[in-house]
Amino acid sequence: MQASAARPVRRRRRARTVDERPPAPWGSFPLVELVVLVALVALVAGFFAHGHRGAVLIAVGLVLGALGGLELSIREHFAGHRSHTLLLAGTVGVAVLGGLLYFAPDLSPLVRIAAAGGAFAIVAWLLARTFRNRSGVMLKVR
Repeated sequence: MQASAARPVRRRRRARTVDERPPAPWGSFPLVELVVLVALVALVAGFFAHGHRGAVLIAVGLVLGALGGLELSIREHFAGHRSHTLLLAGTVGVAVLGGLLYFAPDLSPLVRIAAAGGAFAIVAWLLARTFRNRSGVMLKVR
C-alpha cells in the first residue's frame, strides 16, 4: 500500500498580487463604480441647480462618493489585503460626533469630543487587531 495515494490532493490558493483587490460579494457587477458615477453626476448637477435643491444634490454626491470609497476600504481591510484602520476608525469617530451633535445638542463640546475620541481609539484598536489576524502579519514590538 502506498501512503501517498491515500492522502487527498490539496489545492493551493493562488496568491494575490499587491494591486489585486478582494472580490466583491456581488460578483463582477460594477456597483461601486456606478455609485461613484451617480455621486459625480449629483455633484455637478448640484453646482448648477439653484437654491435648496443644489445643496441637497451636493450633499448626496459627497455622501455617495464617500460610501463608494468606504466600501472598498472595508472590503480590503477585512480581507487582510491592506490596513485601513485609521480611515475606518475615523469614520466611526465622526459618526459618533455627528450623532451627539444631533441627538444631544446641549452636551458640552469637550464631552462630545472625548466620546468621539474614545470611540475612535477603541475601534482603531479592534480594527488593527482584526487586520493582524486576517492578514497573518504579526508585528514585533521592541
